[in-house]
Formats: sequence, C-alpha cells, structure tokens
Amino acid sequence: MTSQIRGSEAGGAAGAKNSPLARAFIGIGGIIGAGKTTLATALGEHLGLDVHYEPVADNEYLADFYRETKRYSFPMQIYLLNRRFQQHQEIIWRGRGGVQDRTIYEDAIFARTLRDMELMDPRDYDTYVNLFRNLSNFMCRPNVIIYLDVTPETSMQRIKQRDRGIESGITADYLTRLHDNYEEFLHEISKLIPVLRVHWDEFGEVERLAKALTREYKRGSFLREVAHMT
Repeated sequence: MTSQIRGSEAGGAAGAKNSPLARAFIGIGGIIGAGKTTLATALGEHLGLDVHYEPVADNEYLADFYRETKRYSFPMQIYLLNRRFQQHQEIIWRGRGGVQDRTIYEDAIFARTLRDMELMDPRDYDTYVNLFRNLSNFMCRPNVIIYLDVTPETSMQRIKQRDRGIESGITADYLTRLHDNYEEFLHEISKLIPVLRVHWDEFGEVERLAKALTREYKRGSFLREVAHMT
C-alpha cells in the first residue's frame, strides 16, 4: 500500500532551493483538529517538499474504531503504526525531505490514552510499545517537529465544524487526556528531536511560520515556543 503523497513541483516555492529546510524531514504534530493537514499542505507548497498525509480516507479500521473503540483500539493502533512507519521510511529513502502529517512518535500518545481510559487492554498496550521500540531501531529521526498547540476546547470546536460523522463520539475528556499526554510527550521527545511549539488556536501565516522554523532550525533549538512569529 503506498503512502498518500502530494508532490511539489521541481524547485518548489521561490527560494526553497536555498533554504536550509530544502531537504528537511518536518513532522507536524498536535491533537485532533489542531490543523495539521492544512498546515502540512501549505508548508509543503511553500518549501517545495512532498507532503505525506495521515491515513484517513483509506483507513480500513477508522469507522469500526469510532463505533466500537475498545474492540478495535489495538488493531487500529497497529494499522497506524505500520502505515506511519512506511511513510517515515519512504521520506528517508527518497532523500529529498518531506512534511509528515502526524509523526510515528505521536501514535504512542493515543495508545497510552486509550489504555488509561480502559479502552485498550494493558497487555495489548505493552505489545504495541515493544513493537514500536523495535521499529524505532530502524528509523532516522525527523529534523524538526512542529507542535500545533491548541486547547481541547478549540479542538472540539473544529471537530464539530468539519462534521465528520465518524468523529461525533469524540468526547471532551478524551481530548483533554490527549492534550495532557502530549505535554509529557513533548518534554521527552524534545531531548531527541528539535520541537517548535506554535500556538495555533488562531491559524497563523505559513510564510511567517516558515521563517520562524528556519531561524530556530539554524539555532539547533530543542524546544522553542513561538507565540509571535516574526
């Protein structure tokens, strides 16, 4: 099964060839409804990078997962882990960088949240974590992760606005737990991969974000917060 990719034209956006991010592997992270797909598309176009989208339309488990979460939580997470590993490796093997709509590292946040809510058996969770650790031995890390920080309230509002029927059962408690677990994740992952936290309750301008990203990337910062992109 191939990744969902929207390729950029050769040369990309104006000035992209000379950008230090011209061949960068950029991950876009955040809870449900943060705006990852929209930003990934715009950033890919701006920097001339391929965009690798989160599997939604062709996700064979998504409808079942939302209908019977406890029954399908483990196969859903394994399915996503497999697809994201495929995307991750494809970005590396192509050797021309790319923007990934949610990274493989974030899947563990969802698995943990499901376990904590007793929607995934602890034994299944342990199996998932061990599989991820084995896969991680074969992975090169992204150059940077952009974390779109939105409140659970904003997330819920955007989920309602986009009106995907299968998402109607998402609860405020689930989003709050995800948001809290993301905070712990950011503390840990920023020790390994530079993370740029961007407040995204109000959508920002892609060009300004790209400039801020380039600036922080040159600095080699490992956890930076960008409230005002200048």
